Amino acid sequence: MSVTFDLATTSLREVNAALHAEDPPARATIESPRGAHSIAVGLDAPIEVIVNGHVGYYAAGMNQQAGVTVNGNAGTGVAENMMSGTVLVRGNASQSAGATAHGGLLVIDGDAAARCGISMKGVDIVVGGSVGHSSAFMAQAGRLVVRGDAGDGLGDSIYEARLYVRGRVASLGADCVEKPMRPEHVAELTDLLAAAGFGDDDPASYTRYGSARRLYHFHVDHSSAY
Repeated sequence: MSVTFDLATTSLREVNAALHAEDPPARATIESPRGAHSIAVGLDAPIEVIVNGHVGYYAAGMNQQAGVTVNGNAGTGVAENMMSGTVLVRGNASQSAGATAHGGLLVIDGDAAARCGISMKGVDIVVGGSVGHSSAFMAQAGRLVVRGDAGDGLGDSIYEARLYVRGRVASLGADCVEKPMRPEHVAELTDLLAAAGFGDDDPASYTRYGSARRLYHFHVDHSSAY
């Protein structure tokens, strides 16, 4: 079953309730979003949602199973705490895209602002353009792919997430270092780019970054700081 909702005439509460119903529509199109916050949040069914226009804060947050496409730009926290499924933003995303997300795939065709992938915990994020400062801050697990440039403090206090950047990195954060691209990394990057629709990219044009693991252990030389 396919349905269309128009937020110019139907309340967001009604739309989200329909998407959360025990038997939700297999495909839903949302028109006239006009920057509304919390569109298509907390979905937990293998449904497809198409949003035609710009969305506000936390669109597709806490997503599980669903495939959500935003044909426009997204505000703060798109796909925040996502667990599974896919979220595709055809435009740009504001800060904290994919924050704390545990799984699934987030694709942003344009740029993402500051703190993209902050505290990511297993999600895959592919950004078609550039990302702002402090992206992947305290990133614990998952992969962040940036086809453009990265701002200051990339991967600050990173744990075990893997970062791939094709462009220039303004600066690396604490404990984030450049790492070699071994065959397994080329293979996983190839798969990620293909899944995100960027399969024509050459994985060899990317640089991998990750944790130097210096923050994992106590150093006696730093004891005076405690």
